[in-house]
Amino acid sequence: MNFNEVIRVQGRVLSLSEVSQIQQLVEQHPQWSRHRLAKELCLRWDWRTALGQLKTFAARSLLLKLEQRQLLRLPCLRVEKQRTPWGLRADCPPPLPPAAVVEGSLEQLGPLSWQLCPYGTSSRQQALGYLRQYHYLGCTQDSQGRDVAVHLVGAAAWQCGPRDRYIGWSAQARQSNLPQIANHSRFLILPWLQVCHLASHLLGQLTRRLARDWHQHHGWSLVLLETYVEEGRFCGTAYRAANWQWVGLTTGRTRQQKQHRASAPRKSVWVYPLARQFRKLLATVQQPERRACV
Repeated sequence: MNFNEVIRVQGRVLSLSEVSQIQQLVEQHPQWSRHRLAKELCLRWDWRTALGQLKTFAARSLLLKLEQRQLLRLPCLRVEKQRTPWGLRADCPPPLPPAAVVEGSLEQLGPLSWQLCPYGTSSRQQALGYLRQYHYLGCTQDSQGRDVAVHLVGAAAWQCGPRDRYIGWSAQARQSNLPQIANHSRFLILPWLQVCHLASHLLGQLTRRLARDWHQHHGWSLVLLETYVEEGRFCGTAYRAANWQWVGLTTGRTRQQKQHRASAPRKSVWVYPLARQFRKLLATVQQPERRACV
């Protein structure tokens, strides 16, 4: 292969000679973990988020993709250093439910307040404990300080046929603008709450504040939300009531499925635009970054 040949990985353009330099870095520092290697690349490339934070997660993904393409040999994965899902400590006890079921109207429950749960905080551990015990994250509280619900919002799916057709963007535009979409991947109302219309009310509050919070914490401007509702288990009634739009069904294939056979339940795809011109914003192709590894 020509060392001047370029490849596109994780939104960046690299030549094979630059990939070779990364391999030399691995061999020069055999004691480094994969995380340490990713951090070093971010420092050398000055690869940062809009808020100035090192993009170590993106760099780690870049390294893994290069390894999957057999262009790079990474150090062995250190199992003892692996993080638990969402940073949940193994010794964190599950939260206990209140003594009585909470019933009543939405007006009696409110007003509701929101609490963001940054990584490493006790509030995050409590929210994650709810997810582990009952279902799923991001916590809201009622006027008496009782926990009500948990949201988890994360990165959007790399590919989703119904969503991508709804947007109408190209593969290049998707690669460039995917960070402007967020995935509402978990939504839990704690099981001892029996309040009508609470789910759609919480979803309405989420869509009104998420763009501001996301930009503040990640530096990206969100223009669209997505979520996936498992067919046969849920109907998506709360999303419909909160004005989300149904755009189709997944095929049932996961990104790990290489034989093109359905291996997971099919899910309804719902989206919620956060900007009027979201299609125009998402269709704009930005030039990928290119920096040499020195």
